[in-house]
Amino acid sequence: MRTLAVLPVRSFSSAKQRLSGTLAAGARQSLVQAMFADVLGALRRARRLDAIAVVTDDISAEAIARRDGAVVVKDDRRSGQSEATLLGIEHAKQASFERVVLVPGDTPLLDPAELDELLDRAERDRLEVAIVPDRHGTGTNALVIAPPTQFAPTFGPGSFARHIGAARESGLSYREVEVPSLALDVDTDADLAALWSEIDAHRRSAQRTRGALSQLERSGALASVERARGQSDVQVSA
Repeated sequence: MRTLAVLPVRSFSSAKQRLSGTLAAGARQSLVQAMFADVLGALRRARRLDAIAVVTDDISAEAIARRDGAVVVKDDRRSGQSEATLLGIEHAKQASFERVVLVPGDTPLLDPAELDELLDRAERDRLEVAIVPDRHGTGTNALVIAPPTQFAPTFGPGSFARHIGAARESGLSYREVEVPSLALDVDTDADLAALWSEIDAHRRSAQRTRGALSQLERSGALASVERARGQSDVQVSA
């Protein structure tokens, strides 16, 4: 089944505004670019993908995507995630792909083998929609859709329940599928602290993101994240 990965990427300079209390604009930009590069690298190593489409209006993201052999779908409207993925889905339709997998650019722990397993399972079980929840069980960190135009994504807060409801109401064959390496995305300080802990624990994962976090740590920019991580560790042990 010919499968296209769709990776929407907002402008690096304006991404992750919710981290502005922790990281300055330049630090956020470096982190977002590193996470995107790690996700793109993971997608390139996935065996079950035939191609990757990066939907973006960012010149740097476009350059990285083209360097890594991805197709660039221009997002001149600077859309939100849902609208951007629809542009990728339209490209998939025009290019005669049979299936898409929508993946966010802030899941740098993505394991290509786990993505292959997700795609194999969706095909084996003849799923029209596979919905991957985030670690909180409220957001959606990946969607597999076959055929591509079968289902319209609506990302954002509470998207997991929306996607489940929409698939059920449409009468589509669907399933929730947990993918550990796709569970953690980065929107808040707590997410960033959790990512830092995971990267510390798995020495070979997300090398570009590891480098960006190490640089931020050396500069002292992650002091508040260190405090958040410490508080999280105390809560877990309590």
